[in-house]
Amino acid sequence: MNSRQAILRRIRDALAGQPAMDPPPVPEVWPRQNPDVPAMAARFQEELQAVHGEVLRAASIDEAGRCLAELSAREGWQSIGVLDRPLCRQLAQGLDPHRVAWPQPDWTPTSMADLHLGLLEADWLLADTGSCVLTCRTAQERLLCYLPPACVIVATLDRLREHLPAAWPEIAQRFSQPDASGETVIITGPSRTADIEKILILGVHGPKRLVVLLVG
Repeated sequence: MNSRQAILRRIRDALAGQPAMDPPPVPEVWPRQNPDVPAMAARFQEELQAVHGEVLRAASIDEAGRCLAELSAREGWQSIGVLDRPLCRQLAQGLDPHRVAWPQPDWTPTSMADLHLGLLEADWLLADTGSCVLTCRTAQERLLCYLPPACVIVATLDRLREHLPAAWPEIAQRFSQPDASGETVIITGPSRTADIEKILILGVHGPKRLVVLLVG
C-alpha cells in the first residue's frame, strides 16, 4: 500500500465510522550524533562565519564585557539597546550608562532604528546552522533584533545544541507554561539578500553586522 492509498483508506474508514489506521511513525529527519561541546562550538563558528557572521570567544563574562566595551569604542557605537536578560545586564555594567538604553513600551520603530547596536541574549545556539534562538516577550524586544544596524548576541557554551530538533523539547516546554508569552526568533547571520541582479547585499532587511559573544 502506497502513501496515497493509505490516506484514502483512512478517509474512507473515518467516513464509515470505523477506527482510523495508526499514523505512520515520525521519521528522524535530523539524526542525533551527540557531539561534545568543543565540536559544537567549532561547528557553530564555522557555519556562522560562512554567512558573514562573527564569533568572539571569551573565557568568562567579565572578559566578554571587556571585549564588548572595546568593540563598542572601536566601532563608535554610542547608543546601545540592551535586552533585559541576565547576561546582557552583566555585560551592560561595563558600558557607559549614558549609552545604554533598555526597551520601553513607548519605543517606536523609528526611535529604535536610531540605535547603533542591539545587545541580545540567545536562549539556544544551533551548531549545524550557526543560528541563535531568542525568546522575545514584547514587540520592542523583537524589533531590537532587526532595526539597529549592528547586533551582538551573547550566550554561554551550555546553550549550544546540535540542531533544532535537539533544542525543540526545551522550546516546547518553555512555551507550554501558562504564563508564557511572546515568540521565538531564529537569527542566522546578518541580513543578506541577492534579489537585485544576484549581487549579495548585507543589511537590507536587518542588521548589517552580527557578532556572537560565546562565553565559556
